[in-house]
Amino acid sequence: MYILASRSRTVYTGVTGGLKDRVMQHKLGLIEGFTKKYRINPLVYYETCPDVRLAIAREKQIKRWRREKKVKLIEAHNPAWGDLAADWFDDKQVPRLRSG
Repeated sequence: MYILASRSRTVYTGVTGGLKDRVMQHKLGLIEGFTKKYRINPLVYYETCPDVRLAIAREKQIKRWRREKKVKLIEAHNPAWGDLAADWFDDKQVPRLRSG
């Protein structure tokens, strides 16, 4: 389960079995829809789950939360809203102009 945020702190919650690959897809704009349209790609929060069903349940739970509660969750672990995946890729994999 992961949360991405735009520079204006619009958030997106998703779930994946391959976080690094999915984050790269978001950063490269390969996933059509909300995150691409609003350039929501810095990874600001994530959780790992031992079972995909638990991850999906957690994603659904967080998606139901009000924005304020999501912000508190992010800021409890990442107060500066920094991109937790900033050092996962080199510039050849993810060009800087797509990083946020």
